[in-house]
Amino acid sequence: MPTPAASTQPHPRRNLLLGALPEDEYRRLQPALEPVELDVRQQLYAHGKPIEHLWFPVDAVLSLLAVVEGEAAIEVATIGHEGLGGLPAFLGTTESPHDTFCQIAGTAVRLATGELRRFLGQDGALHDVLHRYTLATMIQLAQNVACNRLHTTEERCARWLLQTRDRVGADEFTLTQEFLAQMLGVRRGTVSLTAGVLQQAGVLRYTRGRITVLDADGLYEAACDCYDVIQSEYRRVMAAPEA
Repeated sequence: MPTPAASTQPHPRRNLLLGALPEDEYRRLQPALEPVELDVRQQLYAHGKPIEHLWFPVDAVLSLLAVVEGEAAIEVATIGHEGLGGLPAFLGTTESPHDTFCQIAGTAVRLATGELRRFLGQDGALHDVLHRYTLATMIQLAQNVACNRLHTTEERCARWLLQTRDRVGADEFTLTQEFLAQMLGVRRGTVSLTAGVLQQAGVLRYTRGRITVLDADGLYEAACDCYDVIQSEYRRVMAAPEA
């Protein structure tokens, strides 16, 4: 089932990766973390350009876009408070394979790539946390491929909106039809029809690029079961290993 929406100003440790660190380790990392307010469409990475910072969203949502020459950019992943932008830097590359923009405005904290490498050289939990996040990301990407192939646009849209609600921590957020179309891999006209179906069902209101979730349980019922699969797999993979 969907989680209740939050209403308070989020703490940086709302980001689940930062929240997974032991308190003493987080305190050691904290001076290198810079809180930043991100605006919609703010570019964080460009394809082929250096990854200078890693971004830990708190209540912002990032969009990773694959750019194919002569074609419209397609979203391949979204990142919220469950993860970070700039994972390739942890995996050893220095350049971004995708364009990355802020999709939903909000707070994030950034960490310089050099600081990440210095911190990983110490004895701590961050290395294991990021390894587990890498596996969780692979699981989500694989499930997304299956979902895009097997489920209807309405089911996928409902699932994605639920995940966005979880990430933002609120029932209301700004989301353009352009971004939603990129996420679903459909035309904007299809997004309008799909949003209309969900509005008629009374589960959301979509006005001038602003989504209001009116019935989270109803939206959950409209979504495909990939929502539960991704949530449960993510919790399993990201759970701290037993001592």
